[in-house]
Amino acid sequence: MEERRVALVTGANQGIGLEIARKLVGHGLTVLVGARVLEKGEAAAREIGDGAHAIRIDVTDQASISAAAERIGREFGRLDVLMNNAGISRAKPNQAFAEAVKTNLLIDAPLEDVKTVFETNVFGVIAVTQAMLPLLREAPAGRIVITGSSAASLTLNSDPANSHRKMFGNYSVSKTAAHAVMLAFALALEDTNIKVNAACPGFTSTALNNFNGTRSVEEGAREPVRLALIGDDGPTGTFSDENGPVPW
Repeated sequence: MEERRVALVTGANQGIGLEIARKLVGHGLTVLVGARVLEKGEAAAREIGDGAHAIRIDVTDQASISAAAERIGREFGRLDVLMNNAGISRAKPNQAFAEAVKTNLLIDAPLEDVKTVFETNVFGVIAVTQAMLPLLREAPAGRIVITGSSAASLTLNSDPANSHRKMFGNYSVSKTAAHAVMLAFALALEDTNIKVNAACPGFTSTALNNFNGTRSVEEGAREPVRLALIGDDGPTGTFSDENGPVPW
């Protein structure tokens, strides 16, 4: 069995996921760089260097999820950290940002687009976590982190003073659901050594927002990495950013 801790990061061939993978390797973990296209994962793993290994995983494809879990079990025997990072902001990746903002609102969003976003951001998290749980149970102290978003906070968006609430639509609603998924897993696992938390990276400049974000990927990776490395006295069932708890 692998002596170093083993982490799987989904959506790790670019953006925050790539930086999370890089940082975890820097902390001495063996990191599986999850990517829908294996070649992109391999390029990212080469960029990171020793300790990074590409693995094909499409969170909307159960066969690829099962194959990834089987490979991890065969090669490493366990999984210490699962970073549920893969996410999409809109159903049509090449859509202009202004148009994406408009069709994000539920009054305009085609139902098929809503389903597409939920397939990755919600059902994908459930599918991957379920598949990896047997491997996480083999670890001395399993950690599951979900990349959340303060833009999905019901508390913050119900405040009339919050100007960003005009953007509360398909993407935000999917992330609200992802927070609930995180809590459901945390509560179901609270009698085990597995801790489950959600991290808000902030408005980070990535392809998710056509690089309109104001934070660097180095900044965005800080809280997910912190939660991945928490000790036995660390929290479970929480939602936080670098400044502390984020309202639900």
